[in-house]
Amino acid sequence: MQVFEQVESEVRSYCRNWPTVFTTAKGSRINDEQGKSYIDFFAGAGSLNYGHNHPVLKEALMGYLAEDNVVHTLDTYSVAKRRFLETFRDVVLAPRNLDYKVQFPGPAGNNAVEAALKLARKYTGRETIVSFTNGFHGMTLGALAVTGNSMKRGGAGVPLNNAATMPYDNYMDGRTPDFLWLRSLLEDPGSGLDRPAAVIVETVQGEGGINVASDEWLRGLEAVCREHELLFIVDDIQMGCGRTGPFFSFERAGITPDIVTISKSLSGMGLPFALTLMKSHLDVWEPGEHNGTFRGFAPAFVTATAALETFWRTDDFTAQVDANADWLDGRLRGIAESHPELVITTRGRGLARGLVFDEPEHAGLVCQEAFANGLLMETSGGADEVVKFLPPLNTPRSDFEEGVDILREAVATVAKEVSAKEQA
Repeated sequence: MQVFEQVESEVRSYCRNWPTVFTTAKGSRINDEQGKSYIDFFAGAGSLNYGHNHPVLKEALMGYLAEDNVVHTLDTYSVAKRRFLETFRDVVLAPRNLDYKVQFPGPAGNNAVEAALKLARKYTGRETIVSFTNGFHGMTLGALAVTGNSMKRGGAGVPLNNAATMPYDNYMDGRTPDFLWLRSLLEDPGSGLDRPAAVIVETVQGEGGINVASDEWLRGLEAVCREHELLFIVDDIQMGCGRTGPFFSFERAGITPDIVTISKSLSGMGLPFALTLMKSHLDVWEPGEHNGTFRGFAPAFVTATAALETFWRTDDFTAQVDANADWLDGRLRGIAESHPELVITTRGRGLARGLVFDEPEHAGLVCQEAFANGLLMETSGGADEVVKFLPPLNTPRSDFEEGVDILREAVATVAKEVSAKEQA
């Protein structure tokens, strides 16, 4: 560990909770250099929806590299890009009747968000973006401006402007009608809210604590956007690529965003890859107006194409995710019911799930105990009060069962420790 502590920046984070050196990984398991195997319910923060080193994707990548095919292309044309675009059009866009143009904004999700915000402002000529409480959209300045977490925002070091925060679904008292505040501000010339260019929203807030927006709320938000001529942006970076069941997390709500950001599991192998999708009439970019060196990473095109071909030609994969989600939801509810002194409730959609703890400290202790017994999980939420589940979508049932058993024991252990401390 010495070289990491000596050379790597103090900004490192995940390694502090998982103090080991990882070596190999396959499927839903990852191993360290001591030979210990861990079940991975973190999946690269949602970047490994198909697990580690999926054999079909790995074979496609290795075959491409072995033939000395081009790797770096900026935004020039390549065979790999053509095959990806053809497959994405035929497998994802056309069956869903989505008339989106595809922009390659850069390698990561924050690149996709920055491009979306920039495009919305360019198209509308307005500056303000409406975002939502507990939202997370990235760590660059534009994305941070529409992010809710105060710790992350504080790292910017400069004012984060041209954004307005509104209450997410179920944030208020449960009696105030949805969008009353937003509608009131939009309709009142004295509200002080400049007419926004767009709203940006996650259908399920991953970093924010697995907060799930109802389909009705999402449809209502889209209606407000249409009524007031605001562009509707869905950030599907963590919840896309099947995390909630369908390829896009917004499909079952019956909405059609103007702009969609997608990244993380798009490459299928953890390779950097992001897209900004926009309705055709919104594609008002001038050539080179939004640029970047790493917009043509051909290995990611190759593995993304293989993932689309392998998992998304039919609805079978979505059905598999739905079945596993129902099973996991039942198991987590059982854990919550067994320990009401610690766990307040469960949340989630698809295979994005969360256990909500009464005290943030308890959630952290559960994750530590789980790690000690061979399970990788992380916390999320404004105070890190939620134990978050992002397992690979194709995790075998045996690994699911073993992982949930480890979690159940971790919660029971922490409950005993808390009880003993209270009685001392």
